[in-house]
Amino acid sequence: MQHKRHPHLLDRHRSALFVVDVQEAFRPAMPGFEEMVRGVKLLIEGANALGIPVAYAEQYPKGLGHTVPELLEVLGDAPSFEKTEFSAYTAPAWPSLPAAVRDAHQFVVVGIEGHVCVRQTALDMLAAGREVHLPMDAIASRGLTQWQISLSALQVAGARLGTAEQVLFDWLGHARADGFKEIQSLIKSHDAAAAAATPVA
Repeated sequence: MQHKRHPHLLDRHRSALFVVDVQEAFRPAMPGFEEMVRGVKLLIEGANALGIPVAYAEQYPKGLGHTVPELLEVLGDAPSFEKTEFSAYTAPAWPSLPAAVRDAHQFVVVGIEGHVCVRQTALDMLAAGREVHLPMDAIASRGLTQWQISLSALQVAGARLGTAEQVLFDWLGHARADGFKEIQSLIKSHDAAAAAATPVA
């Protein structure tokens, strides 16, 4: 007998990953920036391994710089657009994205800032009837209070909070799934990078 799965679980066949404004100018101003970038990179690499569509946006890159090189190297030829709107979902360029991203039912949204562009993008997606999943270790704000309050409010609004690793295992579903070994290897590499970046007391 096939059991019905919980609706809060992600389905790789209905998902897209959207990366919001992980740009160079934010690096020196944001606590936890490097950790957030590692979480976003893990998700991009996982999505690539599983064939899940990825797209990204950049907020006024003329002034804020482009997406950080650590992510560009794994984003490859993923579709992107520039914007000045805080919500990527309502930006004029959104309809130009490929249908696999634009029309996804479930969005995993990551990036910065949690209380501004991530929040407004997520709320507009929710208003359009999409599911929104927010891996907390792949989202950052300049202040911890702003990050906490915005994510808590998004959860109340209907977004589903989680972690990058949780998203990957949702996408897999079981240990026999195509891509399991690749995801397992990516998580081990991510854990090693995180450990290497942690100062020894």
